[in-house]
Amino acid sequence: MEKEKQNISIEQDLNDQQQRRREKLELYKQMGIDPFGQKFDVNATTIDLKSTYAYLECEQVDENTEVSIAGRIVLLRKMGKASFITLQDRYGKIQCYIRQDVVGEENYKLFKLADLGDICGVTGHMMKTKTGEVTLRATKYTHLSKALRPLPDKFHGLTDPEDRRRKRYVDLIVNEESRNVAFMRPKIIRGIQNFMDHENFVEVETSVLQPILGGANARPFVTHHNALDQDFYLRIATELSLKRLIVGGMERVYEIGRLFRNEGIDTSHNPEFTTMEAYQAYGDLSSMAKLVEDLIKHLAKNVTHKTVVDWLGCKVDLLQNYRHATMSELVKEKTGIDFLKVDFEEAKDLAKKHNIKVEPHFRWGHILNAFFETYVEESLDQPTFVYSHPVDISPLAKKDSNDERLTQRFELYISRKEICNAFTELNDPIDQRERFEEQLAEKNSGNEEACEVDDDYVEALEYGLAPTGGIGIGIDRLVMMLLEKDSIRDVLLFPTLKRR
Repeated sequence: MEKEKQNISIEQDLNDQQQRRREKLELYKQMGIDPFGQKFDVNATTIDLKSTYAYLECEQVDENTEVSIAGRIVLLRKMGKASFITLQDRYGKIQCYIRQDVVGEENYKLFKLADLGDICGVTGHMMKTKTGEVTLRATKYTHLSKALRPLPDKFHGLTDPEDRRRKRYVDLIVNEESRNVAFMRPKIIRGIQNFMDHENFVEVETSVLQPILGGANARPFVTHHNALDQDFYLRIATELSLKRLIVGGMERVYEIGRLFRNEGIDTSHNPEFTTMEAYQAYGDLSSMAKLVEDLIKHLAKNVTHKTVVDWLGCKVDLLQNYRHATMSELVKEKTGIDFLKVDFEEAKDLAKKHNIKVEPHFRWGHILNAFFETYVEESLDQPTFVYSHPVDISPLAKKDSNDERLTQRFELYISRKEICNAFTELNDPIDQRERFEEQLAEKNSGNEEACEVDDDYVEALEYGLAPTGGIGIGIDRLVMMLLEKDSIRDVLLFPTLKRR
């Protein structure tokens, strides 16, 4: 009785189309057909058939070769004893022509149960219609899986961005651009791997669970391991693990992996995201600048085949020579202030005059960075390497030998967005411990994003880290740029969204 009430409740919640589709399930069973199908042997794809049989003349049929394709019905025209469907597989769409006198009365009866969205297989011979369209003329129709929900209306589709991201499975069916992004992203990642392999880097995997917070300034996700009765962080960076491998003598390593930061969500940020970090023994900042510029140009020329992108309102030629400038130079261009001639007290006065808030943990370098973020970032449309970040905000970068307030670090900006972050790595264990302790003091002063002291990493440095260049590249943002997408949610298959 309880089950009957539940079934009645479900039926009341269904619209007319959904109800009719469910009623067909019994008709399939009466015909001896499993409504949710069995294995089907596919020997062709839509893209192959369209290119291979483009040579056919209008109304010509190739009777010599039998092909079988499978996919989803996205267009359906039932016309008595002869019908057309458009079948969509991962590569595209193709028209199929189904006639009762060819497939047989029983098979055509099975086809007549088909609805938009159903998954089916079609076997037959290739032909070209009188209008010149390459078409599969069916000799057999095979039902594979019933769609119990109809696809979105073909004229309006799934257009609401929020719905598209929440129901990516529908978005991929009905929006060609979403499918293009879904297939292009892994091609870009494969292109990165091929490039890095060619540069003699070794791809590695390191731990996601970390006992100590380090490698970046960010708020972490915390989890608990029951067997060890110990808290762990989901990693906010792969940096310290990878540099341990350089100490171990692997010399050139990189990792493409997920990072997790317990921070805000917007068009540029998602709590879990993908980066590539790479470290090169016997390299430095200039090695990393050449690496990332060459990588971007390689991807644009050889993977996306688009060297000029229109991203976030900026038209950018990715093959141009990228600008190099220091943070203090750029601030001076916009404000007239030469921070290299300003001490901490003067910097605080300047911040007050320019309505820049000075937090309790701020030092000279924090104020310079605040001026950069306020006056410079939004002007960096074209590719620009921003060099010489303050040591106060760069706990893992080597100091500038000419000015100990600065470091050998750069960030690359394109269309006002940071694409990567690179250092000549700090390899002095004494200096590194002092930096960690300064970060700990910042944490105690209220900076929740400051690092902790990683004693094991300092011990690793004491065994000797070769002079090393290192870089971190945001893969999601790189994909956004290459594919001209304004939101990170459009290049992630399943972005983090607020629960409805």
